[in-house]
Amino acid sequence: MEHGTKGAAITYGNIRGGVAWGGAPQGRQGAGRQFGPGRWVMDIGRSGNGAGNRNLPGSSDPHVQEVVKAAHEELRQLMRQRADVMKRIGTVKQTIVGLANLFGDEVLSEELLELVDRKSGGRQPGFTKACRMVLMEAARPLGAREVCEHIQQRIPPVLLRHKDPLASVTTVLNRLVEYGEARTVVRENGRRAWQWVADPAYSGFAPTRGSLPISNL
Repeated sequence: MEHGTKGAAITYGNIRGGVAWGGAPQGRQGAGRQFGPGRWVMDIGRSGNGAGNRNLPGSSDPHVQEVVKAAHEELRQLMRQRADVMKRIGTVKQTIVGLANLFGDEVLSEELLELVDRKSGGRQPGFTKACRMVLMEAARPLGAREVCEHIQQRIPPVLLRHKDPLASVTTVLNRLVEYGEARTVVRENGRRAWQWVADPAYSGFAPTRGSLPISNL
C-alpha cells in the first residue's frame, strides 16, 4: 500500500513509532530540526501555504484517512479509560477522607494525607485544595455559593485573600471539572451545581467495623 510519489505505506503504527511518510524514522534530522514520534506529520501541517490543509499531500488519500480514523478511535478509548480511572480515584479518595473523618487523620500516613489534600503542614490549605475538600466530603452536589459557605465555616482565612470569593470558587470548580475530578449538574431551578466524581456503587467498600460497613456507621 503506497502513497502518491512518496512510495511508502502510511500506517498508524508507523506514525506512533515515529515513522511517517517516506519512512522518516524517529530522530531523523530535517531542515535543521530533530523529529520525534508524530513530529514529522505535524511539521507538514505547519508548512501549509495559507490555503488550509486541502492542498497538502495526502489530505484526501484514503490511507491517511484510515490513519486519522485509527488515531481518533484510540483517543476515544483513552478518554473513556481516563474517565473511569478518575472516577475510581475519586471514589477511593472519598472513602479515605470518610475514614479520616471517622477515626481521625492519625490513621493516615503522611503520604496519604498529602494525596487526599489533608496535609496542612501548619499552614492553611490553598484555595483549590479547600474547594476540593468541600466537594469530596459533600453528600450531594453543591452550588458555588454553598462551597463558599462551607469554606467560610471551616477555613475563613482562605476566602479573605480573594476580592470576589464567589467568582474565584466558580473558576476553581470549573477547573476541577476540566481535571476530571468533578462534574456539573443542573438543578431543578436551572442553576449549576458541582459534584465530586465518584462511583456511588462502591462508596461503601471501605473496611468494616464489626458487621457494618463504614458508610453505615
